[in-house]
Amino acid sequence: MRVFCVESMIEEFEALTKNAGQIQRETLQKILQQNGDAEYLRNFGLGGRTDPESYKACIPLATHSDLEPYIQRIIDGDTSPILTGKPITSVSLSSGTTQGKRKYLPFNDELVESTMQIYRTSYAFRNREYPIGNGKALQFIYGSKQVKTKGGLIATTATTNVYSSEQFKRTMKDIQSQCSSPDEVIFGPDFQQSLYCHLLCGLIHSVEVQFIFSTFAHSIVHAFRTFEQVWEEICTDIREGVLSSRITVPSIRAAVSKLLVPNPSLADSIYNKCVKLSNWYGVIPELWPNAKYVYGIMTGSMEPYLKKLRHYAGNLPLMSADYGSSEGWIGANVNPSLPPELATFAVLPNIGYFEFIPLEKPEGQELENSPSSIHYMEAEPIGLTEVEVGNEYEIIITNFAGLYRYRLGDVVRVTGFNNSTPELQFICRRSLMLSINIDKNTEKDLQLAVEEASKLLAEEKTEVVDFTSHVDTSTDPGHYVIFWELSGDTMEDILSSCCNCLDLSFADAGYVSSRRVGAIGPVELRIVRNGTFEKILDHYLGLGAALSQFKTPRCVGLSNSKVLQILCRNVTRCYFSTAYSA
Repeated sequence: MRVFCVESMIEEFEALTKNAGQIQRETLQKILQQNGDAEYLRNFGLGGRTDPESYKACIPLATHSDLEPYIQRIIDGDTSPILTGKPITSVSLSSGTTQGKRKYLPFNDELVESTMQIYRTSYAFRNREYPIGNGKALQFIYGSKQVKTKGGLIATTATTNVYSSEQFKRTMKDIQSQCSSPDEVIFGPDFQQSLYCHLLCGLIHSVEVQFIFSTFAHSIVHAFRTFEQVWEEICTDIREGVLSSRITVPSIRAAVSKLLVPNPSLADSIYNKCVKLSNWYGVIPELWPNAKYVYGIMTGSMEPYLKKLRHYAGNLPLMSADYGSSEGWIGANVNPSLPPELATFAVLPNIGYFEFIPLEKPEGQELENSPSSIHYMEAEPIGLTEVEVGNEYEIIITNFAGLYRYRLGDVVRVTGFNNSTPELQFICRRSLMLSINIDKNTEKDLQLAVEEASKLLAEEKTEVVDFTSHVDTSTDPGHYVIFWELSGDTMEDILSSCCNCLDLSFADAGYVSSRRVGAIGPVELRIVRNGTFEKILDHYLGLGAALSQFKTPRCVGLSNSKVLQILCRNVTRCYFSTAYSA
């Protein structure tokens, strides 16, 4: 059955991508026919037309703020055809970590179906490369709080909407290993208790586990940082067959207790392996000997966690999961053998209608010199099959749930074509930018600067646990503030050198010239107490985000005042760069 599923899904992918242009026209036609009565489309005079030319001529490019008044009416209970022909019955909530504010987004069954198609497609290519049996998977997945809107709709994260759907449960039984944890753990109300039980259940089924998964790489790293603290307690649970008193949620406790029987030999085996590990290197293959790979989204803001994840994974391959957002899916990873840093995603032409804004660099900005510090000039949007290899674009999506010509804000590079559909490499988000004067440093630039500066910590055997930034304009001139949480103590002169290195690593021409003339002040490096980023995580979870959805905000603005307060209250040391001093 599994072989048939793999072969049929690859055949389906090949058929879809051979004539991606025609599939795109048919997909747009289907979306517009289903939603032709929607007020939004009627307001712009589309008049029932479904061809791409009329659609682009009538419907403007949109951001979330453009659609927000329409979405607000939906969540307040207006059931008229506002954005879609059929009423929206549930909404998704973004994590809020990007802009400091959670966004409401329409959600429907068509989005579940597109999710299942993405999952089936990437599974097929993964399983062809790394065949797995009928065992289990250690999946660090979590439901999130569900809230009712004023109009009575259920609002929760997109992943929770998917995980709780019948389509997901049916599809997952067919295409991948069963989660080692019961549903009560996944949908438990306390993420710390759920995490502990994920680890415990994964070890109970350690021989059966085929791969390790979470939505984001951060969640896997967080899980094993936690494991370093609780492993002895888990061993005691397994040895005695009694669940730790830290698990107090009745539903979680009852479900996990059914799986737990005294097993001294397993407990001793885990204990002996853990005490022999050197700084937890290779803990995953050591404790889960039949795991084939570690899987999750590892691009973009997740790249900084790859070094630590590789430490835990040892010789196991890391595989980046598919490309999408709270607004919808875009592409599947059909090249699973590529390392996460080189991961590409083939656009599935039937899950939405895609356009691309060509982003051209003014003369003198060479691609190889600064891949993300770019003062982009925009051209007119083009279609899916009109993009060119090597060029960069901002993605526009039109989906089945009422987002029309929606600017996603992601910058991607076309690396090639799979049949006639492009393969995309994620570059950065345009909206995440450090800017004071004429400088434009993106999330990717910040990541590269931190990577370069953190190399100076190697001799101290210290690592950057997590980081973020802030543009401080309360000073004259304004300056960048970089927050670091470190794994251990570090000498003052090393941190001063790190601060200088951060400053010099921002290669954007606007930044460099502004620093030289004093229009931007020296970089400030602030070291925060251990556990500070855990407090930021707790803050977002308290707002209803799911652990598996969490992304550390890489640029904290004044609009995200609570997170900025957490950071500033936990600062222990400060350093100012002298890199541009006369």
